[in-house]
Amino acid sequence: MAERKLATFTLDGKTVSLPEGTPVIEAAKQAGLEIPHYCYHPALGNPGQCRLCMVEVEGMPKLQVSCRLPAKDGLVVRSNSQNARKAQASSMEFHLANHPLDCPVCDQAGECYLQDYYMRYGLYTSTVREDKAHKHKRVDIGEHVMLDSERCILCTRCVRFLDQVTGTGELGVFNRGCKSELAPYPGKRVDNAYSGNIIDVCPVGALTDKDFRFNVRVWYLDRTPSVCTGCARGCSIEVHSNTKRPWHDEGRRVNRLKPRVNPEVNGYWICDEGRYSYEGVDAKTRLRAASALEAGAPAYVPSEEAAGRVGAQLRELCAQRGPEGLAVVLSGTLSNEDLFAARRLFVDVLEAGHVLVRPGPDQLGEEDRILRRREKVPNHKGAELLGFGSKVRESSWDDIRGALGAGKLWGLYVIDRDPIAVWGAEASRHLGELPFSVYQGVHANKFMGLARWVLPSTSWTEEDATYTNFQGHVQRARAAVPPLGESRPDWAVFLDILGAVAPGESLAAASAQELFALLSKEGPFAGLSWESLGDNGARIREAQPA
Repeated sequence: MAERKLATFTLDGKTVSLPEGTPVIEAAKQAGLEIPHYCYHPALGNPGQCRLCMVEVEGMPKLQVSCRLPAKDGLVVRSNSQNARKAQASSMEFHLANHPLDCPVCDQAGECYLQDYYMRYGLYTSTVREDKAHKHKRVDIGEHVMLDSERCILCTRCVRFLDQVTGTGELGVFNRGCKSELAPYPGKRVDNAYSGNIIDVCPVGALTDKDFRFNVRVWYLDRTPSVCTGCARGCSIEVHSNTKRPWHDEGRRVNRLKPRVNPEVNGYWICDEGRYSYEGVDAKTRLRAASALEAGAPAYVPSEEAAGRVGAQLRELCAQRGPEGLAVVLSGTLSNEDLFAARRLFVDVLEAGHVLVRPGPDQLGEEDRILRRREKVPNHKGAELLGFGSKVRESSWDDIRGALGAGKLWGLYVIDRDPIAVWGAEASRHLGELPFSVYQGVHANKFMGLARWVLPSTSWTEEDATYTNFQGHVQRARAAVPPLGESRPDWAVFLDILGAVAPGESLAAASAQELFALLSKEGPFAGLSWESLGDNGARIREAQPA
């Protein structure tokens, strides 16, 4: 496709060059200037109905809506002239004419475009004397979404999202004039797999999140760039955590996840599965301390001591019985750094007889044409690129079950997965008879009750790490909250065990950043650095797995 010709024009005294036809409102954003708007959204088009983005154009007799004004050579545009400012303030007055002005009790307060734009572009003396029109309030329109029609400014962003992106079309604007109202079509609810995005695109408090309502004010939230670990897409997200006032929201540290714009990965959206996955971060099933099975009951052991004792047992059993009797079940939930350390320990040094990483029935789910992938793990591609499945021959769940039933295994080391959920309860007898078994993970599961060692791992929101999505796009996840209890990153546990198994073979790394520097020295990750990944990550070059 031929590239569009560049148009050079003047915007508020700045010279701007962008492809011809680019909406002036988008040109302003890229030039670091702000033109107020409600209905325009880069991914949802420009209906030009809110009339807030009015600008003055030299040579044109009337003001223009900048979202529908294409960039052309020689244009002279002013968004901050007296006439433009007056038009913007007048539009604000129309939007607020029937607004309930209930900011003190509105969840959108602190991130509301009505509040922000009134202070920047409004500040008018109201001429409205009539009573405000009253509409439906607190309407339950979906599993996650609550509607307040009085606050709605009819920007139609939500309607366009459901029409253009999901194609489900649950919402519409009904009636005319001052009686116009946003509502679901009769008999419909907004229960599609991406419903939370209409909350994000709503510029006011008309659509709010049931899970977040009245829990914590947004100005108390910390915002941390991260990666969704819900599937192989690896959407760019922001983790919003409450560490300033932990007594709010019943002590929940992570309050919500929001999509972060990344054109290479997820654009502007995330699915509801990923959006609400944060609930597991502080769940009651979280493991907080290591334990050893002694006299038939779990006994507390300090986390680092437990890793050293596990390493000593592994060294002894491998020497006595041979490494072919050891099976290791890894997971695509592990980061690149975790998998790199695991490969060093279980493959290079211990030479375990069975290694499994690929997703099985326990890590597969629904996918669609928008974002969701069938693999419900974020880093199986990273495992492939680190050699699992090629240089490291992988076993299957059936292979390991067969070896277990035949009495060929003396040990099973499982990370963040549950063999009983895959094999069924009938496998419990064989698992309970193993002389060596370890469960290392974030949450308790059925296998944990049979394992001789339990080692707690940090959640993905509690550690710095990198993940490689199914397209080979590498991104950084940053720690948003501190680890719970004595949980530690999986790579740190692996390195402690490696130090006990073979001190001379350990990796010289004390952080995820140092491990990434080691794994990126060669192979497909070569040329990448911790710093170069930035906020949106980078696509790796296709190469043979390391």
